[in-house]
Amino acid sequence: MAANTSPEAPLPVGEVSRLIGGWIDRLGAVWVEGQITQLSRRPGAGVVFLTLRDPSYDISVSVTCYRQVFDAVADVVSEGARVVVLAKPEWYAPRGQLSLRAAEIRPVGVGELLARLEQLKKSLAAEGLFAPERKKALPFLPQLVGLVCGRASAAERDVLENARHRWPAVRFEVRNVAVQGVHAVPQVVQAMKELDAIDEVDVIVVARGGGSVEDLLPFSDEQLIRTVAGCRTPVVSAIGHEPDNPLLDHVADLRASTPTDAAKKVVPDVGEEYERVRMLRDRARRCVEAFVEREERGLAQALSRPSIQDPHRMIDERADHVVALLDRGRRTVGHLLDRADSELAHTHARVVALSPAATLKRGYAVLQKADGHVVRDPAEVTGDEVLRARVSEGEFVVRVDGRADA
Repeated sequence: MAANTSPEAPLPVGEVSRLIGGWIDRLGAVWVEGQITQLSRRPGAGVVFLTLRDPSYDISVSVTCYRQVFDAVADVVSEGARVVVLAKPEWYAPRGQLSLRAAEIRPVGVGELLARLEQLKKSLAAEGLFAPERKKALPFLPQLVGLVCGRASAAERDVLENARHRWPAVRFEVRNVAVQGVHAVPQVVQAMKELDAIDEVDVIVVARGGGSVEDLLPFSDEQLIRTVAGCRTPVVSAIGHEPDNPLLDHVADLRASTPTDAAKKVVPDVGEEYERVRMLRDRARRCVEAFVEREERGLAQALSRPSIQDPHRMIDERADHVVALLDRGRRTVGHLLDRADSELAHTHARVVALSPAATLKRGYAVLQKADGHVVRDPAEVTGDEVLRARVSEGEFVVRVDGRADA
């Protein structure tokens, strides 16, 4: 329970230290996992001092144990090893210092590490951090490549030399960090954040040579995995050799089997690109030449046609046809006119033969009254009436005889 204090009734430092010690004593013994960063075994001393560190959060705590406790694992445990410790928290009141009193130390085996990594892998995969749709495509020709690697390491040399051999104009922004041990995770995470914040960096390569499972553990750390997943810049993982497979390979946008392979995948080969350009140029030339040749053949075929070679031939043929049709039309019209003329002559002859004039020529005469009425009946005339007689060659006047027997 919280102590009742006030500015007028404060607690002495010793009392506060005593209360903290009482609270810590109630915690009891706990199993703690961490990485040994400092180890002190003074000759003849009955107590061994070491520092246990959490590499993911950069937190350390002092551990003490009796010599016989440490001697049980001294052959397999050294600085940098991961261990599980059964310890009871202790509060050293005179100095106000917290430490752990270890009663048992167990080294973390490779099998156990792999089991934990597999569990972490499944957990992160369930969150979607390894999903293919999250992968970002690498640029074809990066202008500035970020490189995270060990200082003066073979991985750094492989990436730089191979990349510049393939594309001499490529530039690098290098961040040298610890690639194993207790400082690896925070340094790599910081380097990733710095490079991701630089707008000119087009791709980030994380490179390290081969090593044991324990050496590569920092590249399976959850904090580093989440940092890479949050990068806006494409990340290439080039950790270890082909069989090595840290969790960084799964979250990275591209996995390279080795640092040399990363250099090949990050930048194109200038010789290959020149050859590709040459091949494409030759292909384009062949396509254009084939097109021109095809069009020339088509033009030659078109020019070889009779209608193109002798364009007047069709007109002449049509002209002869027109002349023939014209002659045929003229003959047809002539025949029609001749037949019509013959029919007209016959009709005219019949008309003439049946006409009054022909009758008059045969000696007949036509009598007409003064009003032009033709006399058809003697009863139509009276005595002494003047009539007009029309004959073939003309006409004359006659008078009707008034006698009764006329």
